[in-house]
Amino acid sequence: MLTKLSACPLDCPDTCTLTVEVDDASERLLSVEGDERNPLTEGTICGKVRRLADRVHSPLRLATPWRRVGGTKQAGSFPRDFEPCSWDAALETVATRFAAVRDEHGGEAILPVSYGGSNGVLSEGLVDERLWRRIGASRLYRNICAKPSGAAFTGLYGGMPGADLRDHEFADLILVWGANPHASGMHYVAIVQRAQERGAKLVVIDPRTTALAKRADMHIAPKPGTDLVIALALLNELFANDWHDAEFMAEHTSGGEELRVMAEAWPIERAAQEAGVPASQLTELAALYAKTPLAMIRQGWGLERTRFGASACAAILALPAVAGKFGARGAGFTCSMGGAAALKLDDAIAAEPIATREVLLNQVGAALNEPGRVFATFVYNCNPLVTLPDQAALERGFGRADLFTVVFEQVANDSVDYADIVLPATTFVEHEELRKGYGAGYITHAQAVLKPHGEARANAPVFAELIQRLQFGRAGDLESTATLAERIVQTSPLTDAQRASLSTTGGATSSHELQHGHTPLPFVDHLPRTSDQRVHLMPASMPGLYQYNPPAEVLPLALISPAHIRMTTSMFGEALEGVQGLVMHPDDLAARGLEEGDRVRVFNALGEVHTLAITHREGPRPGTVCLPKGLWRKHTFNGQTSTALIPDHLSDFGRGACYNDARVEVERL
Repeated sequence: MLTKLSACPLDCPDTCTLTVEVDDASERLLSVEGDERNPLTEGTICGKVRRLADRVHSPLRLATPWRRVGGTKQAGSFPRDFEPCSWDAALETVATRFAAVRDEHGGEAILPVSYGGSNGVLSEGLVDERLWRRIGASRLYRNICAKPSGAAFTGLYGGMPGADLRDHEFADLILVWGANPHASGMHYVAIVQRAQERGAKLVVIDPRTTALAKRADMHIAPKPGTDLVIALALLNELFANDWHDAEFMAEHTSGGEELRVMAEAWPIERAAQEAGVPASQLTELAALYAKTPLAMIRQGWGLERTRFGASACAAILALPAVAGKFGARGAGFTCSMGGAAALKLDDAIAAEPIATREVLLNQVGAALNEPGRVFATFVYNCNPLVTLPDQAALERGFGRADLFTVVFEQVANDSVDYADIVLPATTFVEHEELRKGYGAGYITHAQAVLKPHGEARANAPVFAELIQRLQFGRAGDLESTATLAERIVQTSPLTDAQRASLSTTGGATSSHELQHGHTPLPFVDHLPRTSDQRVHLMPASMPGLYQYNPPAEVLPLALISPAHIRMTTSMFGEALEGVQGLVMHPDDLAARGLEEGDRVRVFNALGEVHTLAITHREGPRPGTVCLPKGLWRKHTFNGQTSTALIPDHLSDFGRGACYNDARVEVERL
């Protein structure tokens, strides 16, 4: 048995460093534990990664390439309509078909479909991007997460890093807005608990009674999509009661008067009525926030997934700027710390950006059904059949007989059924990976600790070989993960101390922390990255920000799709057994004559899902129902998931996907 060091690159703010035990004789992963190299994670890890061996050695693990030999592209097609083949045969087929599509229809007829939230930079946006640029493929705009919040973050602060999550421990008030760290980013829970033990107050804003909401001093449960009006009402209270920090605003902000006018339209009573929450809660929160110098906001991603997502995020991020909650440890906000660590990829990609047609990830279904536009797809780092909006459109599109589809995956998931060629991919313990975190700005560089399962291969060498087979190779192209990682580390804006730490320990904190021994503070150690280093409360790049004009509610229930605690989006779904129920408030059950455990039909104009009606200790407010994101077909009675009910329209800024805008009705089957 050997003990080796690794790191987790999955879609989570925390970027855990790991210690794994491997049986070299049997080539099996025996155990995964956390270690303390990353100061945020402190040696603890989530149950999902602790059970990683179940995925690495899953019966559904893909061990060899497969090719379709007949049948119809539909659920249950794999492996019935496939036969194993060699890597040489599979890649030659892919290269031949891609070349033919490009010659006949142009490069834009090839569409990559990927979302690498669960991969580092060696597996997403590197050699694959080199291929797509050189072949002239359609460009994919990956908009299913963080685009609205990113637009707000950039518009107001220029992407200035917020407070390190560890600094929330020093706050006297913590406001967690639209985040559920028990399911994603579990280490933040311990930070909050330590702050509470010191006497800090905790306020949670979430439509669900999450585990964190249960231990909060105040839980505000708004209607989904109304976070904007709540934030504007809080801003209005700050201005109206002279609780704003005029001195800080004069020195560090612009657009304050315009924001004041916008906020005046939302007095507490109006906002409370629109959001469906007690006005007394908002009044109490405004005063508590204003009168607590060390107040910290943890902004999550749930609230951005609506048509007003960017405006909601911007209004929330404006709160500490208006109230002057900066300059001390324990005050400020955290949205994402991804900007605290920079990894430069352009030199390693070695291909200029292209101006081909752009396809939005949440509208892939529509793109595949547009006549005469897409004739080949390459699916990787993604399970689109159950994670992208408008599942029916995706089924029709990927089900086309004239569409050539490659699926490059670790396990046989629902998207594999629609492939022509299936390629087996490595898990993160089977290949080298480089990843930057977005909770503490921590960078990890992990080596493979386990031999690949069967014939599985890492992303970079597969895309490099396709480039060669398509005759797009150039002298000097870097192809191995080792040389790619070395080039990225050397050309990225890292300090020598960071590079040395990466080399010796496999991880590195921010340059400031390495030099000074503590986390950097916004407005002390760095200023906004806007052109004038001010917070732009009314950014010129976002005209119409803070506008709220909701559409008429055709159906009575709001559907939200929160993370399942046992999955990272759809990853690990192979190990989750049984039908996963629709979580409803008891009042909504009773109003429809339903009882716990009834079979129900959840429906709207886009589709329907057949599942069980259940209540849950972390259930939603009345008028809101929950069906977790990332479920597989096997988790419902009719093989449809929440994405069958989710529209593909976009947020106000950032062109983000609006997963929490779905409206549904529920009835007994």
